[in-house]
Amino acid sequence: MDFNKVEYVRPNLAEFKDKVHKLSEQLKNATNGLVAQVAATELVALVNDVNSQEYVASIRYSIDTNDTFYKGESDFWDEYGPQFSDALTEYQKAVVASPFQDELAKIYPHTLIDMTKDELRVKDTNIIPLQQEDNRLISEYSDLIANAQVDFRNQTYTLAQLGPLMSDEDRDTRRDANAAYWGFFAQNEATFDRIYDDMVHVRTQMAHELGFKDYSEMSYVFMDRFDYDEAMVSTYRHEIETKVVPLVLAQRAKQAKRLGLDKLEYYDLGIQFKSGNAKPEGTPEELVETARQMYHEMSAETGPFFDHMVSSHLLDLLAKPGKMSGGYAEYIPSIESPFIFANFNGTSGDVDVLTHEAGHAFQTTMAKWIQPGETVFPTNDAAEIFSMSMEFIAYPWMQNFFKDQTAKYKYAHLQSALEFLPYGILVDHFQHEVYTHPDWTPAERKACWRELELRYNPDKDYSENPDLDRGIYWMRQGHIFEVPFYYLDYTIAQVVAYQFWKRFEVDHDKSAWPDYLAMAKAGGSQSLLELLQTGHLQSPFEPGALDDTLAAIKSALDAVDDSAL
Repeated sequence: MDFNKVEYVRPNLAEFKDKVHKLSEQLKNATNGLVAQVAATELVALVNDVNSQEYVASIRYSIDTNDTFYKGESDFWDEYGPQFSDALTEYQKAVVASPFQDELAKIYPHTLIDMTKDELRVKDTNIIPLQQEDNRLISEYSDLIANAQVDFRNQTYTLAQLGPLMSDEDRDTRRDANAAYWGFFAQNEATFDRIYDDMVHVRTQMAHELGFKDYSEMSYVFMDRFDYDEAMVSTYRHEIETKVVPLVLAQRAKQAKRLGLDKLEYYDLGIQFKSGNAKPEGTPEELVETARQMYHEMSAETGPFFDHMVSSHLLDLLAKPGKMSGGYAEYIPSIESPFIFANFNGTSGDVDVLTHEAGHAFQTTMAKWIQPGETVFPTNDAAEIFSMSMEFIAYPWMQNFFKDQTAKYKYAHLQSALEFLPYGILVDHFQHEVYTHPDWTPAERKACWRELELRYNPDKDYSENPDLDRGIYWMRQGHIFEVPFYYLDYTIAQVVAYQFWKRFEVDHDKSAWPDYLAMAKAGGSQSLLELLQTGHLQSPFEPGALDDTLAAIKSALDAVDDSAL
């Protein structure tokens, strides 16, 4: 299989509707479980094919937003994607109402039935125009970011390409690079404000049309948060604020001392060591080959998986003009393979991609036995466990990437994961406030961001950048625009991933890999808390769930003579 040769064919909406209607009638009129199973199997194949075409088009467009053909296909899916989804409503209702649930369970994991019930709560033909408008706004944001051109010291950079300069060991360089980067957001602030303001109102109207109090309440349904609610999340936020933030501030004080600074300015936060952050050694091709060696040594399962990713051209890793920012892994049911998208820029983040996104890709490879493609991945909160845990599982091989900078990398990585928790909670809390106050002006939203930032990230001093001090930082966070309320899932997964770090790195638990593998194979057939039971892990919502892990992290960081790094 060669992804470059995978054919893309735009599905025909009318034919899709007709097939779904016939299968719906077949299921409704089924007189026994076998007939119900046949209808379910045919529907899975139909949906997998349509979803695969959408994913292929989306991947190719994200690689080159200047490609006019896939730009047209992106526009098509923005407009017609909600209609394909709406066409499934009749069948989904038939699935939920079918008396042959035991037989259907052989095709559909129980999680898919639960997800179907959730999806029916957030579907209505009347909101299709709103969904289309939301898609259009998301594409407008993505295009604005992807096509950003920033002039810096007589050269032109994309936002991703500026990344290494923003954490350069030379303080003047990183200060000026940060000013140039944030200058783009300040120059386009009115556009970002207008896009997000429109999004908030469109999404709020959706929520009201569907009978929800607000879009925040609706998010617990469309994010399939089966095992917890807003009250539990509020308690979880408090745990992060009171227990993690003080640890981060202590690490920041050590960082300032390492850098020989009285205090850290906002442009200093990304640089950990006076000699510069750890950087991987080798060309992108060499890094991929090093990753291949790592995965062959890691386990019997990971080696063949990564070989397939390389030989089938399922990796697109280099940053380039017109390419969307960020990184992701997508699973394509029709070829039973994942795809990894990234923007290498010469920093340690390149290695993080080869572990983080590969963690997602490996999990889907292990779970491809699940017939419905939409449940190969678990729900988002659980899916990120595999990516973040893989970053830690790969620690013994970091020497191959970083050579004599390995100690620097591990120290900074362990600290940055800790720093992420308050930031991730900040992003989630901000969105909760925005969508429970949908009539706020753009200025009020930015003021809210800055107020929350001072709670969760009090180490960020923007006295040298009035634009950031007004609260524009969130405009760079694509998830806020493109996948609202996803960031909470990252924090939950990070807390769980830290448990795997402790089991692998501190406890040397021989059952850690088998547990990780068992969870990967279960994939979306289990909910978050069910997966945690499979992996013998603690729920992050339990009182004191963070305590042992945080103590181990503090001990590990304190044991390092960071001044020598």
